[in-house]
Amino acid sequence: MSKDCYHCSEPVPSGSHFQVDILGQTRDMCCPGCESVAQTIVENGLSSYYQYRTAPADKADLVPEQLKALAHYDHSEIQKEFIRTNDNFKEVTLSLDGVSCAACAWLIEKQLANAKGIHQIKVNTSTHRALLSWNPEETKLSTLLTLIHQLGYKAAPFEADKQEEEYHRSMKQYLYRLGVAGLATMQVMMLAVALYLEVFGDLDAEFRNYLRYVSLVFATPVMLYSALPFYMNAWRSLKARTLGMDVPVSIAMLFAYFASVVATVTETGEVFFESVAMFTFFLLLGRFLEMRARRKAAAITGNLLKLIPVMATLTSGKKVPARTLDVGDTVIVPPGEHLPADGIVLSGCSAIDESMFTGESMPVAKTETNPVYAGTINGDGNLTIEVTKTKADSLISNIVKLQDEAQMSKPKVAEIADLVARYFVAGILIISAFTWFYWHETKPDDAFWIMLSVLVATCPCALSLATPTAITCSTSRLAQLGLMLRRGHVLETLCKVNRLVIDKTGTLTEGNIRLTETHAFGDITIDESKTIASELESFANHPIARAFSHYRDANQTYFDRVENIIGSGLKGYIGNDEWKIGHKAFAAQDCRLENHQDYQVWLSKNGQAVAAFVLDDPIRQESQALIQSLHHLGIKITMLTGDSSSSVERVAKALDIDEVVSGATPQGKLDYLKSLPKQEVSLMVGDGINDAPTLAGAHLSIAMGSGTDVAKASADMILLGDNLSRLIEARKLAMKTRKIIRENLAWALGYNAIILPLAVMGLVAPYIAVVGMSGSSIIVVSNSLRLLKENG
Repeated sequence: MSKDCYHCSEPVPSGSHFQVDILGQTRDMCCPGCESVAQTIVENGLSSYYQYRTAPADKADLVPEQLKALAHYDHSEIQKEFIRTNDNFKEVTLSLDGVSCAACAWLIEKQLANAKGIHQIKVNTSTHRALLSWNPEETKLSTLLTLIHQLGYKAAPFEADKQEEEYHRSMKQYLYRLGVAGLATMQVMMLAVALYLEVFGDLDAEFRNYLRYVSLVFATPVMLYSALPFYMNAWRSLKARTLGMDVPVSIAMLFAYFASVVATVTETGEVFFESVAMFTFFLLLGRFLEMRARRKAAAITGNLLKLIPVMATLTSGKKVPARTLDVGDTVIVPPGEHLPADGIVLSGCSAIDESMFTGESMPVAKTETNPVYAGTINGDGNLTIEVTKTKADSLISNIVKLQDEAQMSKPKVAEIADLVARYFVAGILIISAFTWFYWHETKPDDAFWIMLSVLVATCPCALSLATPTAITCSTSRLAQLGLMLRRGHVLETLCKVNRLVIDKTGTLTEGNIRLTETHAFGDITIDESKTIASELESFANHPIARAFSHYRDANQTYFDRVENIIGSGLKGYIGNDEWKIGHKAFAAQDCRLENHQDYQVWLSKNGQAVAAFVLDDPIRQESQALIQSLHHLGIKITMLTGDSSSSVERVAKALDIDEVVSGATPQGKLDYLKSLPKQEVSLMVGDGINDAPTLAGAHLSIAMGSGTDVAKASADMILLGDNLSRLIEARKLAMKTRKIIRENLAWALGYNAIILPLAVMGLVAPYIAVVGMSGSSIIVVSNSLRLLKENG
């Protein structure tokens, strides 16, 4: 039996969960609109409406068109574009509109943290973005977006183009408000000069009061229109029972305006219309410049998503939106165009410009089976690509997500600064009250404007911006260098590193391992040994395995099953025969061959060595410069490798490495890290599966971009290219970031420490107070923007 909506009497769709408690019973509703209207009626004590009404209400289509739009984000097809899955949770990056300071971020995080189904939410005030993860079994994305809207902020899944449109719309509104405030300020100031300098001192009192009324006319649009953003932010804070940065500012402006209105009407006392107009003008100017500066830092990672083309061409010739591409689709990419999705090359060969990821200007050659990435630029060849990842899971989307995560993390000093800023606002209000009381008793005529100066001059905006803007700029700069941050502590820890622990194969060396010599024992031939070795190694993903790939017979399968013994080698079975390939200690313990130290890889059958291989791996060109630079910085270097051949000593001697630990198993590598003195902060660089435990156990870890997925998943940072010199630049940037954060905090705290007593003593005029507060914020943001410069 179908149910009818209690509010409008229309049928309730099956599976609907909209309900409201009315007159002691739970009533079913047909849609969120009726539910919202009915809930509003109940909450306002008007439930009797339902007792005495003579006809059902109209269907509540008036309810939030926004709610209808938000409901679209629950559709699985739409979510493909921007939703990521992480364990049992879904993740999305949101664009936020209306966030102006750290208090706004704190408010959103606090209110949503307790919502049903929320796993985590982090807000970045610099980029106006949030990272939200939730349990789809417990709540819907539209429900969470609605909660943010109810706080007075707008939220939607992040899209670079849409956020840029929103940014330009906001800036246009600020310009309009700024223009009104500027024009009014000029007019009111002319009248104020006339009044203050007694130019018309010989005129009648009626004329003087007439000038005050004219000032009121000019100041009112400023209060009702130009200053509106400050009131809205203050109201959000008060509604959530917290104190944001705009609370004291709004109180100051409202007090000044209404006191002036009373003085004008009663024709007694002083008026502050020029202060109100000037307050608003300078505050808006400061906020406008601040938004432009912060936009510069936020745009760098966001603009990466713009590299993905709008349209893609399927192999059938049909053009489709790139965001609708799914795994398994095949697309054609002509020369000179951006790739629409991550995938693998099915046919064709070309040189791909991946500089947006790696920071390297040289294009990378791509042929069949090679991976390619969305946003990169096809060179001079036609490519046919099979899509392997949707837009939400693409490398370029993951980079933006990881950068956002890193930017939202806060060092301990930043958390303390945010806490101080929140309590500081309450302190300002208390100090202002005592200031007014003291001056009212001592010098009543000056009490009001002195209180206004205290309220405005000491607003801790600069304090709340000191750290987030610096972190945003530095992580954006790291992205330009080809370093992808996966953890928030990277910049903080990088400054403290005094021990580099680095793998050899694929890290200090190119990882382009070549088989240079083969020695066969017994009845097996050299060619047979290479073929069997290549078949075994095909079950591994390591540079050594790739060295044997040329000798594999793709038309024949030798092994019934194969086991990968991480850090040792591989073991496979052909019938009852057990074959092993790997270190001598693993594969050929019984071999008595002299001068066997030159053989890095051994092949055995049923425990008896049948072949041994000599490999060569060239040292990277930049390895020498890296080691020298680290020595210059006083950082000790350990080469920690599973290789036990003579090439280990050759590489260590060529690079002048301090300490060598060779032949180490994954557990042995982790044990070495644990054995380091507590005062040493380790940075581990690796690329293989056997490096994963060590990467996870180090204070800070970096995986090479050419390394395995397991290594990348365990690392704190990924070097997208293979240029090790980027690590030195990252270290310099981290040190510069720490310095700038300290400078910002010193300026913000020093400014407030100086301006507060001066304002309390009545030595700071209201217009000086507002200029000082706005200027302080702009100085902090501009100082952080220095991190975006290439020369640091």
